[in-house]
Amino acid sequence: MSDLGHVLVLAGGLSYEREVSLRSGRRVSEVLRALGIDVETRDTDSSLVPSVLADPPDAVFVTLHGGAGEDGAIRSVLELLDVPYVGAGPDACRVAFDKPTAKAVVRSVGLRTPESVTLPKETFHDLGASAVLARIVDSLGLPLFVKPARGGSALGASMVATAEDLPAAMVGCFAYGDTALIEKYVEGVEVAVSVIDLGDGPVALPAVEIVPDKGVYDYAARYTAGHTEFFAPARLSPEVAAACAEMAVTAHTALGLRDISRTDLIVDAGGHPHFLEVNVAPGMTETSLLPMAAEAAGRDLGTLCRSLLEQAATRSADHPAG
Repeated sequence: MSDLGHVLVLAGGLSYEREVSLRSGRRVSEVLRALGIDVETRDTDSSLVPSVLADPPDAVFVTLHGGAGEDGAIRSVLELLDVPYVGAGPDACRVAFDKPTAKAVVRSVGLRTPESVTLPKETFHDLGASAVLARIVDSLGLPLFVKPARGGSALGASMVATAEDLPAAMVGCFAYGDTALIEKYVEGVEVAVSVIDLGDGPVALPAVEIVPDKGVYDYAARYTAGHTEFFAPARLSPEVAAACAEMAVTAHTALGLRDISRTDLIVDAGGHPHFLEVNVAPGMTETSLLPMAAEAAGRDLGTLCRSLLEQAATRSADHPAG
């Protein structure tokens, strides 16, 4: 049994990733209950604040993806309520959730990340789409990868092989956000490296290699069983695996993250990892990457979640202001 009295798992929300969040929350709740922990799972609706005030949990596990779950907003509310939670604080979340900003931060500490252009929808329209897109192709070359500057689960993201494909990719991107990040596409092995910190500093779990059956790790490939093959640990040489681990830990530290994160990378043909983005609330579903990495490291997911909650509760007791 745990010393935790009762914990709250937040899942759902109103972002495009609501269904994934509900699945993540259900998984975390199940593995915690299996350890005998009293778990309450709640959505982020108007009843949340009164409920927390009436019966404050010992700690909160945030499994909200996208929007308020990762942009720092819900964590700001939890701090206003003086409730401890697993994960990074609001300021760090805001920086990490904005992909262009996160890329700038990791680049400033020497990490390799694809060349890119950030383009708000207004600029795209005001300056003339065709002229702007032509310059992007001239500058970055082809192929390209287009994705919303904020958000996850590959929603609105697509690979662009030809200049003719770029306008449609931009329209698809803007359906999920007002700003597009257009990156030079790096061909290679896609891996995800989860980082955990249980009090002794951030440590990388084994990298997970991602091989989607259609070549693109899109929403369906991420959350539909059988659409993607995973290798945990990734099929990398020890040297390359170590470089990926170092990059993930460096990104976690540079961005000021806490407790848990997942960094997505591409390893090029020369064995060099390239930073793509970081997730402050990694997916916890049956097909998510952090649980796979934990298993590859010989860690029980429920025990890991419990340890993170206990650490959050202890941190709050030591520093009541959060």
